[in-house]
Amino acid sequence: MNLIIVESPTKARTISKFLPKTYQVESSFGHIRDLPKSELGVDLENNFEPKYVIPSKAKKTISVLKAAVKKADKIILASDEDREGEAIAWHLEKALNIKKENSQRIVFHEITKEAILEALKNPRNIDDNMVDAQQARRVLDRLVGYKLSPFLWKKVAKGLSAGRVQSVAIRLIIEREREIKKFISEEYWTLSTNLKSKDKQIFQSNLIKINNKSLSKLEIKESQANILKEELKKSEYKVHKIEKKESQKNPLPPFITSTLQQTANRYLGFSAKQTMMVAQKLYEKGFITYMRTDSYNLSTKFKSEAKKWLENNLGKEYFGNKKVITTKDKTAQQAHEAIRPSEVENTPEILDEKLESTESRLYKLIWQRAVACQMSSAKVNSTSIDVQASYEDNNYTLRASGQLIAFPGYLKVWPEKTKEQTMPQISENDPLTLIDVISEKHQTMPPARYSDAGLVKAMEKHGIGRPSTYAPTINTILTRNYVERDEGKRLEPTEIAFIVNDLLVAHFPKIVDYKFTAQMEEGLDSVAQGNKKWQPLISDFYQEFASNLENKYEEIKKEEIMPIEKSNETCEKCGKPMIIKTGRYGKFLACSGYPDCKNIKGIAKEGEKKISDDPKLKELEKKYEGQVCDKCGSDMKVKIGKYGPFLACSGYPKCKNIKNISSNGVEPVTCPVCTHGEIVKKISKKGIFYACSNYPQCKNIYQGEPTGKDCKKCGGLMIFTKSDKEKCSNKDCNKKEEVKE
Repeated sequence: MNLIIVESPTKARTISKFLPKTYQVESSFGHIRDLPKSELGVDLENNFEPKYVIPSKAKKTISVLKAAVKKADKIILASDEDREGEAIAWHLEKALNIKKENSQRIVFHEITKEAILEALKNPRNIDDNMVDAQQARRVLDRLVGYKLSPFLWKKVAKGLSAGRVQSVAIRLIIEREREIKKFISEEYWTLSTNLKSKDKQIFQSNLIKINNKSLSKLEIKESQANILKEELKKSEYKVHKIEKKESQKNPLPPFITSTLQQTANRYLGFSAKQTMMVAQKLYEKGFITYMRTDSYNLSTKFKSEAKKWLENNLGKEYFGNKKVITTKDKTAQQAHEAIRPSEVENTPEILDEKLESTESRLYKLIWQRAVACQMSSAKVNSTSIDVQASYEDNNYTLRASGQLIAFPGYLKVWPEKTKEQTMPQISENDPLTLIDVISEKHQTMPPARYSDAGLVKAMEKHGIGRPSTYAPTINTILTRNYVERDEGKRLEPTEIAFIVNDLLVAHFPKIVDYKFTAQMEEGLDSVAQGNKKWQPLISDFYQEFASNLENKYEEIKKEEIMPIEKSNETCEKCGKPMIIKTGRYGKFLACSGYPDCKNIKGIAKEGEKKISDDPKLKELEKKYEGQVCDKCGSDMKVKIGKYGPFLACSGYPKCKNIKNISSNGVEPVTCPVCTHGEIVKKISKKGIFYACSNYPQCKNIYQGEPTGKDCKKCGGLMIFTKSDKEKCSNKDCNKKEEVKE
């Protein structure tokens, strides 16, 4: 019997389908060894030798795998083909005491029968260089995290963390936020005309020149705009010049990790983490190739299949002879492939019923991009019309532009929006009739906060991290409260992020230096390629870092970084003044009598709604006054969160009991479907909805909060709309009524 070990149970199930019964496929459920959580786990006196332990969650898996290894004639390690996968294979070999003569290492880009059988024909040894590169990254990140984080606890606030890549990502976000805050908006105006040709076709043209001098974007201010508008109204118009040309729009290259995350964020609204989780499922089910890659290569097999599919389904003219696309990154692993569907014939329509909604949407994007990059360019016919307007001694040039797609090419598959605009059939010197003049006011806008896509692009540009680290980095800074998502799901730094970033920039500049971080990534790549040993790389960094850290413990005083502010409030428990402190989750009020009195209170953020500001919320506070916590007996208080009011135990943080309450003061409504549960507020990634508390036995849901009333027309449950109106939850009825005051 041959034993194949992979890192995922889904991957194991998929591979099992392709192999005879002489093969047993087991999963390691990821890493089975890691550095210990309770200590540094790196021997600083012994050339940074890591100390690996088996986490408690992996012990049962180890037992199962050891039993399987004893029965096997040959052990085949088939974890992913990147450094992480190579390290998993190495750890398996060590933890399971697998003898080299009995083991093989195989890799593949896609989980298909053809790829698996080919990999089994071509086994290799574990790549020690790739293992060393992964060890170096793990040790380096452990040294920074476990040495610098306690420093932040002592000098800033408990619970904070620092990281070699996460801290640089936070710096990017903060620098963008400061650009936004210092931005001064400028006002400018544009002018355009609606003109009619002699055959009565109407088109719009925009003012671009005055007396043959081109206008800059911010040149026209309000006073000049008013004058120009009046002069354009009195001007005579004629066609000055017409230019027609055919241009090409070329398809984009296939997806690599960073561009997949960016495009999925823009087109589908997926976060980087969500994109990689969904892509991982698609890969493990055998539908796409490996999704952590920085190579634009595509296999000859895929190109041949794409050509055949295009010629059979769209026509020979839609297949294009493509140049080889290469990456600018010298360290990219060109032996790998770009992200593509495993089989071109598995169109999104064919797989739609086999996939979950998010999987189907991402697969469609990957399929379209991979097929489109093998297609012909789109041909576009562009027309530019320059109009001359004359008034007294002034000449004005206005331009109208339009385009028509002559041949769609790759646009037939790729969902790129190309606006078409038909231009009138006119000739040079034709007179034109003015219909009206439009003057519009504009404001220059500050740069936008980073989206997931924007941050991944910036990290890639600066060489920060690698394909496998973009999504985990964004997730880390979110979960550790350095960054929050604003209403547009963009990344907004928290108050504590500014404090930590400024401290690191001032006192540990290398940790957050873009060039240094990129150079360290290049060093890790050199280790993976066998051009450098990993211990000297760590040693060169750590000696300077450790010396600086020791000095900063003495040099920096907490009160200089985190000064205590006075407040006008008095502690309701002991009567002493309350002071303003800053913790991991921002500013809060604390009793100055600490540690005798440990009373703390939250401070509303700028722009945050307070209970005292809203009569409806004040009514809720009165309604729930005197209610006690069913877990600890303390008073329950009305609080306001991102999704509205809720009840929270006043004994927080010792007791974290919370309860949903109605923002409209409505008592809980019994589910009309099962008659056992109550309709309660639920929160998903898409926002708030209301569902039966008896889930999963009852899956009754509503998009609005129930009012407690029945519809007079159909008997269905009435719900509140976003504007506090009432409507029937029955879409066929959908009766709307005003809320009764």
